[in-house]
Amino acid sequence: MPQPHTPRLRVCAVSYLNTTPLVWGMLHGPQRGLFDLDFQIPAACADQLASGAADIGIIPSFELTRQSLEVIPGAGIACHGPVRSILLVSARPAGEIHRLAADSSSRTSVQLARVLLERRFAAEPELIPHTPDLDAMLRIADAALIIGDPALRIEPSRLPYYVYDLGKEWVEMTGLPFVFAVWAGRKSVITPGVVDAFQQSCRFGRERIEEIVAAESGRREIPRDLVREYLTHRIVHELGPRDYEGMDRFLEYARPRAPSA
Repeated sequence: MPQPHTPRLRVCAVSYLNTTPLVWGMLHGPQRGLFDLDFQIPAACADQLASGAADIGIIPSFELTRQSLEVIPGAGIACHGPVRSILLVSARPAGEIHRLAADSSSRTSVQLARVLLERRFAAEPELIPHTPDLDAMLRIADAALIIGDPALRIEPSRLPYYVYDLGKEWVEMTGLPFVFAVWAGRKSVITPGVVDAFQQSCRFGRERIEEIVAAESGRREIPRDLVREYLTHRIVHELGPRDYEGMDRFLEYARPRAPSA
């Protein structure tokens, strides 16, 4: 008797460069064909999990304050210092920012900017969602938050503005790593086999960075040397206890405050 077909898990991945090593095994290695992959911006992956359109997604870590999800351990997106792809570009010092135009494709990055401006610079600017267009953003606001590939296409040293790398600012403020995103899903689908597949896909990608550099640099219009530097020295994909300690600290700071009595 034929066996009933078991649908493959639906996995929402992110279309940014920083996610590429995580899914390289699913695209080109032993994990190919195990999952149905869909590529979106981080906020859209979170929304797909919330709606049930995806079983597992790479979600902004801030989403863990909004949804009850099981985290797949050992693989994600973090930094241990300057990250280069989360830039706060400002016409004035950070403590004087009153209006911030923010690319809201990643809720974690927006919340990180809010936390850092409040706790490190004593600023509480108005947040204005905007597409990642630096000139247009700075026409309507004091500062702009640019993230992901658009940030990598900017050369900070050539800008006539204050530029703050939010990975650097977080690590200097807390002494802890920062976790931008994690794989997560409903508890019922996070089996040991799924955890192993995601960890092995990450390892497969980390061992083939030169393949990724060759494949992604031209397609994304980011210089090869910067892609290599970014993936080998700026972004951390294999997460350990210290990374999760940093994530917990961020979630503590970012979690919405209960209204005062």
